[in-house]
Order: sequence, then structure tokens, then C-alpha cells
Amino acid sequence: MNLANKLTLMRIFLVPVFLIFIVVRQIPYGRSIATAIFIIAAITDKLDGYIARSRNQVTKFGKIMDPLADKLLVSSALIALVEFHVIPAWIAIVIIAREFAVTGLRSVAAGEGIVIAASWWGKIKTFIQIVTIIFALLFINLRKNYDFRKFVDQFALLSNHSAQVEKFLRYGTDITLAIAFIVTLISGIDYFYKNRHVFINDK
Repeated sequence: MNLANKLTLMRIFLVPVFLIFIVVRQIPYGRSIATAIFIIAAITDKLDGYIARSRNQVTKFGKIMDPLADKLLVSSALIALVEFHVIPAWIAIVIIAREFAVTGLRSVAAGEGIVIAASWWGKIKTFIQIVTIIFALLFINLRKNYDFRKFVDQFALLSNHSAQVEKFLRYGTDITLAIAFIVTLISGIDYFYKNRHVFINDK
């Protein structure tokens, strides 16, 4: 197994670890650790793709598992953020439903020996979703973590700076979430339209 695929598997392994730290509130600095884990996992998403292309190590395993790892990471984070009332449940449901639908499409295609790699729209979608989640996680940390809020104030040498940053993160989350929602729908339609032959041939 090459390095790119190992990074993909590591990202999948980090999903339950992320969930434990963000959901179990008794863990000291759990949300901060969860945020760091999510950012590390997001970095591996970009890193494994770069390594695979630069070393000419693109594999069928990577084409299938890399998008799946993204879906697991994003879906788990969205569910957690709904629990914190940062993201509306209906938006999370639509986004996750789209992920299941595209995964189903890939499964049907795989049964016919066709590998559907991530499209340009799909990559943009994942990037915006990750940015949205990072905004939301930082917002939760600033709102719930006194030490993190104190650090922001000390770093900026302003007593009310954390409130300004919190407001920025709240607006940033809302704006990027709206963009992510639209791009998610567009990318889903794009996948099914470009691969409609899979269903035609399946008749």
C-alpha cells in the first residue's frame, strides 16, 4: 500500500477519534482537540491527492476510498455541529443525503467495472464544506471555551477582541454554509448527469 492510500486510511481512522473528543464533554479541552484533529484530517485530504499525482500512484483503491473518507469526515462533523445548534439539521440532512446518493451511484458503477473519480465540482464542494466546518468548530471553541477566549483576547491585546472574532466566525459559518449547500446540490446533479449512462446500461 502506497503512502497516499495510508493517509486516506488514517483520515478514516481519525473520524471516530474526532467524534469522541467533540461529543464527550467530560474530556478536558475536548472541543479544541477535536478541532485540531479535524484540521489535520483535512490536511491529509489535500496531501494524499498531491502525493498520489506527483508520484504517479493513483490507484482504484484511492479513487474509491478518498471520496469515502471525505464523506465520513464531513458527515460526522455535520452531525456533531447539529448537536451544538450551529448548523440547521435540515441542511445537514440534505448534504449527507447527497453523499449517500453519490456513494450509491459509485457502487452501481463499480458493479459494472466503472470507477467514478471525484469531479471538479466534488472537490470544490469538499473544500467549502471543510472551510465551513472549521469556521463552526472555532466558533464553538470561542463560545464554550473560556481559556480559548482568553487566549484570543491576550493575543490581540484587546479585551473585547474575542467577541469580534466570535461574530466573524458566526457570519463566516453562515455564509460558507450557504455556499456549501448550493455547491453540494450542483455537484450532486453534475455527478448523476455525467454518469447517467450507468443507469441506462443497468436496464
